[in-house]
Amino acid sequence: DDGGGDDGGDGDNGGGGDDDGGVPAPPRAAAAKYTEKANALGPPEELPPRPSHQMVPIPGGVFTMGTDDPGVPQDGEGPARKVHVKAFHMDKYEVSNTEFQRFVRATNHVTEAERFGDSFVFEGLLSEKVKSSITQAVAEAPWWLPVKGASWRHPEGPDSNITNRMDHPVLHISWNNAVSYCTWAGKRLPTEAEWEYACRGGLDNRLFPWGNKLLPKDQHYMNIWQGHFPYHNTAEDGYDSTAPVTAYPPNGYGLHNMVGNAWEWTADWWNIHHTVDEVENPTGVPTGKDKVKKGGSYMCHKSYCYRYRCAARSQNTPDSSASNLGFRCVADQLPDRVK
Repeated sequence: DDGGGDDGGDGDNGGGGDDDGGVPAPPRAAAAKYTEKANALGPPEELPPRPSHQMVPIPGGVFTMGTDDPGVPQDGEGPARKVHVKAFHMDKYEVSNTEFQRFVRATNHVTEAERFGDSFVFEGLLSEKVKSSITQAVAEAPWWLPVKGASWRHPEGPDSNITNRMDHPVLHISWNNAVSYCTWAGKRLPTEAEWEYACRGGLDNRLFPWGNKLLPKDQHYMNIWQGHFPYHNTAEDGYDSTAPVTAYPPNGYGLHNMVGNAWEWTADWWNIHHTVDEVENPTGVPTGKDKVKKGGSYMCHKSYCYRYRCAARSQNTPDSSASNLGFRCVADQLPDRVK
């Protein structure tokens, strides 16, 4: 039984919004001091190399979107339908902490997790000190805890940092934050159709970006949960949390980590009813409550969240953030210059 639970903190939890605990904003002086300290990492030229500005061309074409054999039927993965997608460019990697830090330095952007004062973190990654201070959880998914001070700079709460994870995907990014980054970079979020088409890497009707075998030649091709979720992660793929954005072999289009590692936002509003008609460049329904996310994460396991497949999908509200939720961008043409 794959279960109906999701590893992305789905539902009405709001991703750390004001009505999820009413965490008061810190005094301005303290907040300013904190921001100054958090940004004190030297000028941009001293930062590590930035791989994730690289984009690869995705040729236009027709593919089978969705599946008639859904892994999670209530997610609206079906029916399988023919979709035409025009050519575009896509980030080769998920947006990394290095990339997002450049954006923040250039714009002084404050993420919604930082503004709300908390964000959702998987319990298994928290220190005992942080865990002991939390009194509430998500009823349907008790391994998700709202952590005060959790943000992209502090993925597991105030006693954590990203110093040794600058090449990992940026986390605790809401849909709204992702749109802000993409706009600044001269890019945009992919539609769900573009994302799934790119994920498949030129293959049709396959479970994963490389085919149907989870472990081709007993090799790990993605970062997901091994062991018994949520109690024991054997980390046979080399990671018990995120992996570098460059990890694992790319798919046929040269894209890394399209499944596993971190969930990725798309532009579309969530909808579970799809036409069987052949369509061109679909952009989803015009309005909704939640946005579509794709790809699954390092927390996905077939026993409860079989969503690390190309056709799999899930949703969150646009202001939601969590310790396994990131993004990558696309563009119709390559931006004039790299930010």
